[in-house]
Amino acid sequence: MTVEATYTVTGMTCGHCAASVREEISEIAGVTGVDVNVETGSVTVTSEADLARDAIAAAVDEAGYTLV
Repeated sequence: MTVEATYTVTGMTCGHCAASVREEISEIAGVTGVDVNVETGSVTVTSEADLARDAIAAAVDEAGYTLV
């Protein structure tokens, strides 16, 4: 089963920001893909199962940004 969820992240302004968020979220067990759109602030996460929102929030925070 593949699960896709989209989140909004604030504070991203460039490709480096997107790369930081992508890298941190990719480290969560079960994540198979992360698509970041800096212009809209959207982050779409594809995973093997549902992920806890807290895990996504912690990864985004670790990258230096905020999950809305």
